[in-house]
This record gives sequence, structure tokens and C-alpha cells, in this order.
Amino acid sequence: MSNEKSAYQEVNEQEDRSKGLGKGGLLVLGLQHAFTMFGATVLVPYLTGVPVNVALFTAGVGTLLFHLLTQWKVPVFLGSSFAYIAPINAVILYHANAAETFGSVPEAISAGFAITPDMIAYATGGILIAGLVQVGIAILIKVLGVSKFEKIFPPAVAGTIIAVIGLNLAPTAISMASSNWWIAIVSLSTAVIVRLYVKGFTRLIPVMCGIIVGYIVAAVTGNVSFEAVNQASWVGVPSFVLPKFSIYSLTVLVPVALAPTIEHFGDIFAVSAITGKKFYDDPGIHRTLAGDGIATAVAGFFGGPANTTYSENTGVLAITKVFNPVVMRIAAVFAVILSFVPKVGAVIQSIPTAVMGGIEILLFGMIAAVGMKTLIENRVKVDGKNLIVISVMLVVGIGGAAIGIGPVRFEGIGLAALVGLVLNGIFVLTKAPEE
Repeated sequence: MSNEKSAYQEVNEQEDRSKGLGKGGLLVLGLQHAFTMFGATVLVPYLTGVPVNVALFTAGVGTLLFHLLTQWKVPVFLGSSFAYIAPINAVILYHANAAETFGSVPEAISAGFAITPDMIAYATGGILIAGLVQVGIAILIKVLGVSKFEKIFPPAVAGTIIAVIGLNLAPTAISMASSNWWIAIVSLSTAVIVRLYVKGFTRLIPVMCGIIVGYIVAAVTGNVSFEAVNQASWVGVPSFVLPKFSIYSLTVLVPVALAPTIEHFGDIFAVSAITGKKFYDDPGIHRTLAGDGIATAVAGFFGGPANTTYSENTGVLAITKVFNPVVMRIAAVFAVILSFVPKVGAVIQSIPTAVMGGIEILLFGMIAAVGMKTLIENRVKVDGKNLIVISVMLVVGIGGAAIGIGPVRFEGIGLAALVGLVLNGIFVLTKAPEE
């Protein structure tokens, strides 16, 4: 696939604003991405019982492996995947013989039920195999070639998937911001002012500035709790768990790999559109998917949750126009360091949700706008079959629809992409009119 050059989906290469920056500047930019990924990455462990420090470690290591496998070219960060939350809960409770007693792992923990490493090991064993399945799909894409891939994902589908990524996450941003709208407005306003009106290096870190100012305002107004910070130790070794395997864990977790695989295409389309580089062509979508799969498999080996490309960090790319992959690798190193320093992680975790909500209003909106821009720049004719594909994808993607096929649950971005693929395939085979 890497030898074939894609002519579809027009993109205009953007200037990387980090050119000429020294090591100190890149370090700060990497820290900005670390701040951005932290909340979502540690949320998954809280919802599944997987140790937080292991999730941070595997996110950092997984991101570095992804960059290695994609020839150091693609500026993405891989964090804990939300697609596996329900299946992980199911497997852990099954092996705890508590599936009929509790609805989720957090419910079991709050009731005083002990979740042991062995129970988690069966879940992470399934995650390991699911990651290898993604690698297998990547090999299949390599064999099929880019021409087949283009027919599956025309610009009308690709651009709409990007828009759905941002729009699907919009309720999350609003929910977080609504916990304290005044603080959210402070962080959002600060990021906007820094991005548009401030000159020099500071203009490249609007997200960090928004978080810092919002955090200070929240602390001054008594909206920050430092209890967890005071209790956290300075040094701690991640609680690694070697994987175990069972028929139940494999049947529940492995099929789930299909949903994040489809979502992965949309994430790479988004990064490509934002940077103006066809990463699905070079280094190739087969390499990026394989990198995602290897990162997930390695996370399962160490006892962490599955990994996936993070839209939060993609949004930072859009607002800062800093596309140097090095900053993502710096963020990955920060994640690994944080996994051994619980005190620092607790400080970041003390950032109020309203602060991050204000920032995410901007980040997720940026991604949606990039999707619309993709449709415009590719001169997609919004009529006939394209109008139907785009319309159905948007409503399904952001309307809360969900379809379960056995243990696999398609919703949001994954379901929108699946619907787009099916409709486009039907219309191509039946030669549906474009008007």
C-alpha cells in the first residue's frame, strides 16, 4: 500500500509553527499534550478497576511504539480506549463470580467487593488478543492496497466521519463545562485570547494557558480539592499484571476490536486533514492501524486498558498548528514518568472538570470544523447519494444511536463510519445518481 499514492481527498499542507523552536519550547508543547490527554486516560481505569498508573504507563509506551511503527511521521497520542469499558467490566465481574450481583466494577468496589489482579488479568488477556486482531486487519489492508481503500472511504464519507468525531464529543464538553460555567468560560476565553491576540511562543500553548488560568481561578474560588494530592506518594511502581486467558474473555473482548478499528480510520483522516499530510498514504493506514493494534496488545500484556488515538490531542493540533510528532513523544514520556510519580499525577487530576470542559468546547469544535472543511476542499457535491450518506451519518453519529451485535457495540463515531461504509457500498453497486 505504501507504494501507491492516493489522489483522493485533497489536503493542503500546513506550516508547522514549531519550526525553529529549541528543546525547551518543544518540552513545554509536549507537556501541553500531556495535560490534554490526562483526564480521559485516567478515567477509563476508574471505570474498570485497572490501576491508574498502569494505564498511564501503557499509554506512554503505546504512543512511542506507534510512532516507531509509523516511521516517526504521525503526530498522534494514544490513550485509554472507551470502547472496551463495558466488556472489561463484564469479564472482570464474570471471573469474580459477581456478574449477577453488580452492574459494574465501580459499583462492586464501592460496595466493598475486592477486585483482585487475577480478575483484571483475564480482561487484559482479551485486550492483548484484540490488539493482535487489529494488526491482522492492518495486514489485510496492506494486501488489498490503497485503491480498494479509496473506494470504501470516498471524501464524502471521510469528511463526515471527521465532523462526527467533533460533534459526537460535543455533549461531553458541555457536560464538563456545565459543572461550573464561569470557570469554563475563563479557561475557554483565555485559550481563545492567547491563540488570536498573543504573539511569540505563548501563542503556541493556548491550551496550557487556558488550563493554568482556569485552575488558578478555580483554586482561588475554592473549587479545587487538594485532598488526593496530599495523600498521594511521590514515588510508586505501577501495579503491572500479566495477562490470563479464558474462552469467555476472548469471546467478549476480541470482537470489540472491530469498532475502534473503524474509528481509527476517522482519526487518521482528521489528523491528515489538519496537518495537510496524507498519513493514510504515507506511512499508510496499514501502518497506523498496526501501530494502534501493537500498542493495545502491549497494554494488555502489562495489565493496562486498550489504547486508541485521542481526539483531544488532535484538537490541540488544530488550534496550535504545531504538527511536530516529537511533541507527542514528549507527552508520551511525561505519561510514563507520571506513572511512577503519583503526587504529580494527583495534581493534574485535581484540575476541575469545568476547566477542561471549557477547553474541550474549543478542541472538539475545531475537529468538527475540519470535517466540514474537508468536504468543501474536496468539492463534495452534497446532492443525490452523497446527501443521503452525509445526512444519515450525521444523525446516527450524534443522535445517540447504538447497535449491538453479540458482544460488539457500535455507537457514535464507529456506528456512523459503519453506516457510511454500508450506504456508500450499496450506492456504488446500484449506481445511484449523484443528483
